[in-house]
Amino acid sequence: MVNNAAVAIRGLHVRRGSTTVFDGLDLDLSAQAVTGLLGPSGGGKTTLMRSIVGVQKSDAGTVTVLGEAAGSRALRRRVAYDTQEASVYDDVTVAQNLRYFARALGLARAEVDRVIDQVGLRPQAGQLIGSLSGGQRGRVSLATAMLGKPDLLVLDEPTVGLDPVLRESLWQVFRALAADGATLLISSHVMDEALRCDEVVLVHAGRVLAQTTPQGLLTRTGAADPDSAFLQLIEEDESAHPHRRRAEREEGRG
Repeated sequence: MVNNAAVAIRGLHVRRGSTTVFDGLDLDLSAQAVTGLLGPSGGGKTTLMRSIVGVQKSDAGTVTVLGEAAGSRALRRRVAYDTQEASVYDDVTVAQNLRYFARALGLARAEVDRVIDQVGLRPQAGQLIGSLSGGQRGRVSLATAMLGKPDLLVLDEPTVGLDPVLRESLWQVFRALAADGATLLISSHVMDEALRCDEVVLVHAGRVLAQTTPQGLLTRTGAADPDSAFLQLIEEDESAHPHRRRAEREEGRG
């Protein structure tokens, strides 16, 4: 168990339809750190994040977030969730969108200016969101999640589809948030993002294959890059548990 865990998951069981996503998952996430949640699509990353923010129904187990049960009223302003689909209104400007959410949270207008500047959207502040590029819309959604300086930000593939320059600028934002005391859980299927994190959690077919540092991942596998390391861990897991692979095929997961 991590002594300063921001998130503690014990015995989590989740089924979606006829598919078992998690079957007794245990996981701790360190506080005030950037944790990368990595793995291929369909491996359980989004279900795990939804469980942490309290919007995923579970069949058994506990999820404790910042000392409270996931989804508790006490966490509403302390936890922010940025989904893959940008949570914005197309027919208003960037600033208007953020002011709307800031008012709902009872925040001062200065908070809107802070997050606009932090995500680098000052030049677009007066533009309609419907006129923005996909990457810009994603940054508006991220800015919305950053309102009020939440203690935990859960970000579902926030850099997907971005060019290298924009990805770099967002990672500078993530590092600044962590340096300011926030905990970040960032999902991605791009393995080289692991090298930007303090810790990585590798998920495949509803199982945690590894929880380690980026360097620890490479050292453990002897691989030259995160892609090779992850593929090696998958091969080792499937060789050690061939019955799991058969079950996944029968459930339609494989």
